[in-house]
Amino acid sequence: MFGRQRTASSLLFPMRSLAKIEGDPNTREFSYPAQSWRLVIFFLVNLVSIVAGGAMMFDILSANETTVFELVLLGLFIITYGWICIAFWTGVVGFFFQWFRRDPLTLAKLAPESNVPADLNGFRTAVIMPIYNEDVERVFAGFEASIQSLLATGHGSGFDFYLLSDSQKPLIKEAELKAWRALQERLGAFAQHTYYRNRTQNSYRKVGNVAEFCQRWGRYYQAMIVLDADSVMTGSCMVELSAKLKSNPDVGLIQTVPIPVRQSTFFGRFLQFAASLCSPMLATGLAFWQTDNANYWGHNAIIRVTAFVAACGLPKLPGKAPFGGEILSHDFVEAALLRRAGWQVVLDANQGGSYEEVPGNMLDYATRDRRWLQGNIQHLGLLTMSGVSLLSRLHFLLGALAYLSSFIWLMMLLLSSLDAVARALVSDQFFTSSYQLFPVWPIAKTDVIAGLMAITSCLLFAPKIMALILAWRNHPNLFGGRLRLMLSAVIEIVFAVAIAPVMMFFHTVFLLSTLSGVDSPWQAQPREGRLVSWRDAFRRTWLASVMAIVWAGLTAHFTISYFYWLLPVIVGMFLAAPIVRWSSSVWLGRWLREQGLLVCPAEAEEPVELQVIPEGIARVAADLNSSQSYDNSLPTLLPDLSYTMPQQALFQPNWFSRRYRAAAARTSS
Repeated sequence: MFGRQRTASSLLFPMRSLAKIEGDPNTREFSYPAQSWRLVIFFLVNLVSIVAGGAMMFDILSANETTVFELVLLGLFIITYGWICIAFWTGVVGFFFQWFRRDPLTLAKLAPESNVPADLNGFRTAVIMPIYNEDVERVFAGFEASIQSLLATGHGSGFDFYLLSDSQKPLIKEAELKAWRALQERLGAFAQHTYYRNRTQNSYRKVGNVAEFCQRWGRYYQAMIVLDADSVMTGSCMVELSAKLKSNPDVGLIQTVPIPVRQSTFFGRFLQFAASLCSPMLATGLAFWQTDNANYWGHNAIIRVTAFVAACGLPKLPGKAPFGGEILSHDFVEAALLRRAGWQVVLDANQGGSYEEVPGNMLDYATRDRRWLQGNIQHLGLLTMSGVSLLSRLHFLLGALAYLSSFIWLMMLLLSSLDAVARALVSDQFFTSSYQLFPVWPIAKTDVIAGLMAITSCLLFAPKIMALILAWRNHPNLFGGRLRLMLSAVIEIVFAVAIAPVMMFFHTVFLLSTLSGVDSPWQAQPREGRLVSWRDAFRRTWLASVMAIVWAGLTAHFTISYFYWLLPVIVGMFLAAPIVRWSSSVWLGRWLREQGLLVCPAEAEEPVELQVIPEGIARVAADLNSSQSYDNSLPTLLPDLSYTMPQQALFQPNWFSRRYRAAAARTSS
């Protein structure tokens, strides 16, 4: 059942799994020719674009007497415009390399798939899945699917699998142990390569979970593949990652591009389609300019154990949340520390067979964003980390801007609204001074305004259009055919525009909550599709609707032309509750699937690893409901091999040292 098959992800990127460089089909080595030049050129292009956009905005604002509001607006515009430019040029680079089928790291042309066997002799890999109060049926079904897929490759002897539980709820712990015993019986002889551990003291969240594994059993392995609770990885992907890490002794981490799958609601299918369409192209662009200083996304990646243990022991940050306490978005920091220690961190955009799941409705998605926002905002306090590269600092900054951009957008709209109202109130006052001989006529640079809006819209939507062109040319059948692909892309763009004001509101509320010191709770992430109740939808969005009504009333009363310009934002915020409710519809998601819309490659040609998950969920559910007695003793684990994981000093004495030591002293006291 788990025999060698060409998965949907390898069809999505023809040359994806086991892709090789022409001229040497046996190589799995990474190289980065013109590394400095490509980075310089990329940032010069972005700088020119940002300066040009900023100059146009300044020309618009300086046409009349510039107010304080407008100066602040100019600064906010430059920040958001810069963010848009980086995403645009990343997409352009990714489009170029995928169109001409070239590797973004080596710059060489990619050859068709090769069946060159991987040499893993003496190289042992642990596949670890940290979990915390998760859906037991789904966790074990995905875990077993990955195990069986690995066994089908014939490389099972080089891998061990660990289910590292931090679950604290008694019923969930009992269910995990019962499901584990049933899994051991099904695995037969390979059960000796699988381990389950539950931590009674789950300090430091996921960071502590992984660190304890490294300290107790890390010495047994050269590498570890980190999976999330919803991850599924094909056996060929795991083997390839291990072979690549073995072939590149200077590489400390290889990050794959996880593709969302198994979504049933409209919102989940929207995310799944958008990611399947755009993520490969954007990841290719990122890999080009990041080269060996890429980022870590926390899961679906392989890490060299010795490098991780030596470089990634995370301390608590001095002070209180959001900038102090435990490091929440640990993955960015671990990537920076690996790079600081001299290890290469690589984004492998050409590796398929890596999957994940996403929240199925906007409320669950926003709840996850709340936790990620706090972690990424915390990174602003790490910009002064000593010894880390400029690109690592850029990762911190861009990660924070991913959430700050929503707040900045809202501030821009509010400030421009205030400015428009203020100008409307004085629109008939052409003589502002008693000594003025001639009237001051207001200047409206309509052509410049229209040009800047057109350019910004192109920059925003061009990556989606480029990704659509690639899919149209290379594999339209995997998206339901060309006509359905086009219709799906239109649906995705329209819905993305519709939910943008709602997500802007959510992120702004989360940011203000984070800055006020409210900590994000650690809880399991809902992943199965569910219809959000009207009660929950209104409870989470009523403030957005009230804000939209007030905003609409003021602008319509004082400046009707600006009201019309704001209408898409106001309507989106006013209809937040219906948007949340209807987008969570499982019926609508399934109906679109039946019509062949929002189809992604993992559905068009579903890999066997995903096909077996529903069957696996039913099997685990039957195990849990069985009245058959089971061994409830603690599972056997490998003997501990003490491995010291030193805590890293993030800041060295410098101009920042006195402030840092004072904060640390307050924390310790």
